[in-house]
Amino acid sequence: MKLALPFCLLSLALPAAADPFEDFGTAMKYGLPLAAAVCAVDQDRAEDFAIRGVLQAAIVLGMKHYFDGQPISRRPSGEGEGFPSGHTAAAFFGASDLAGKCFDDQPEAGALAYGAAGLTGWSRVHAGEHTSQQVWAGALIGFSLGAADFGIGTDGASFSVGLKF
Repeated sequence: MKLALPFCLLSLALPAAADPFEDFGTAMKYGLPLAAAVCAVDQDRAEDFAIRGVLQAAIVLGMKHYFDGQPISRRPSGEGEGFPSGHTAAAFFGASDLAGKCFDDQPEAGALAYGAAGLTGWSRVHAGEHTSQQVWAGALIGFSLGAADFGIGTDGASFSVGLKF
C-alpha cells in the first residue's frame, strides 16, 4: 500500500524513548495526518484538506488556551493546557480523512486507521499526559474535521466516516 511509506519513514525519524507505546502515539499524531495529506494531494483535494487541518489545530490550541486554569484542563501531572488532547485530535483527523476519502473500498484499512488513532488516545492516558475526557474531546474534534469535506475545489460539501460495509 503506497500510504505505508510515510508511516515507515516517520517511525525511523523518531528518537527512541523509554516508552514505545508513547512513541507510537507520537508517531500517529504525525503519521496519520501525513498519510492523509499524501492521499489528498493524490486526489487533488489538498486545499480543502489543508484548511480543515489548520482549523482543527486552531480549535485545539484555542481551547487549550481558553480552558487553561480550569479543572477540565488540568493534566494528571498537574500541569495545564491539557484540554483537549492535541495528539488524539491530529490522529483522528488523519484517520477519519483516510477512512472516509482514501479507503473507499477497503473497510479493513479504515478500521486500522481508526484503531491506530484510538491507540494514540490511549497512549496519552497511559503516559499520564491526559485524562480520558481530554482524549475524548480531542478525538471528537479530529474526527469531525477529518470526516468533513468543505467542498473547496469540488462540487459540494459532505461528511464521510468511511467503513462502508
